[in-house]
Amino acid sequence: MDTRRIVLGRWMRRKLRQEARWTPDAAYRTRCQIVLRADEGWKPGRIANALDCSRSHVYRTLDRFEAAGLSGLVDRREDNGTSKADENYVATVRRILHGRPRDFGHRRTTWTKRLLIDTAARQTGVVVSKTTMGRVLKTLRARRGRAKPLGPCPWSKARKNRRMALIHRLIDALPPDQVAVWEDEADIDLNPKIGSDWTLPGMQRRVMTPGKNVKRYFAAAMDAGSGRLAWVKSEKKNSGLFIALLEKLLHVYAEKTMIHVILDNFGIHSSRQTQDWLSEHGQRIRLHFLPPYSPDDNRIERKLWREVHANVTINHDRNEINVLCDDVVRYMMTENRRIGTVAESRAAI
Repeated sequence: MDTRRIVLGRWMRRKLRQEARWTPDAAYRTRCQIVLRADEGWKPGRIANALDCSRSHVYRTLDRFEAAGLSGLVDRREDNGTSKADENYVATVRRILHGRPRDFGHRRTTWTKRLLIDTAARQTGVVVSKTTMGRVLKTLRARRGRAKPLGPCPWSKARKNRRMALIHRLIDALPPDQVAVWEDEADIDLNPKIGSDWTLPGMQRRVMTPGKNVKRYFAAAMDAGSGRLAWVKSEKKNSGLFIALLEKLLHVYAEKTMIHVILDNFGIHSSRQTQDWLSEHGQRIRLHFLPPYSPDDNRIERKLWREVHANVTINHDRNEINVLCDDVVRYMMTENRRIGTVAESRAAI
């Protein structure tokens, strides 16, 4: 294999080392290092492996240096002329991404780079490469994210806003002898939820599934003021699970004269069994229902359960449901300790 050795003079060698050390351009730094290693007698294959580039890039860089010296290593893209992806093109892609492919006459339901290129070309007459579209998407800070399923809220926007304003005023005006909590339930599945993860090139993580799914259910309450958590676990998601949480709240907040529970409209929250228990034991508990189909308005949904799934259940490798539930409990206990530490630090200030 041809070593393609470049013989440098002392001044040029020193200059290339300075350029490689101080330039903010990573590509230019790599090209300088290619020439320096060729001067040391490295073969192109070894240079490519050491600098994580292709062998053809090594040959091309050495050819440019031999032809034009140091100036041959400078990025030549400034001579390409006006960029196709100008401000107008980027704004067009932004408008396209606000819609869906079918809004523009396509049959596909999700966007791809090729579909974006074709749609933008119809509107601007400019055709770009996938690499350029990738740079446009990076400029727009676009990302590939999962869609969020939502149910249609039957309430008007004004009615929904009035209910949420009422709940927030309740929290802000709570007397010291009362407390408000956000309440919600979560399903914990032995079959892991599949989510994205960082991996090396050519590698794909594999998540084993037990085949037959097993579920456990948690009901939790988050203090609207401190964020402290209380929870219970059950094998069934029924009124008994919700009642068990209410009983625990009565114990946790034994010194409070009233416990305001902010919750969604799930059936177990207003069942006959729940109503009977409240009539007998719930003198210190008052339920405040959120607007229907409004998961984003329940803070425990995003403050707790979303983080539990992100940190515990996504891509998990547990093969026993009790072990997985222990992981969930451990996460919530850690959150309570963290909240306690923050509260102590603020009190010390």
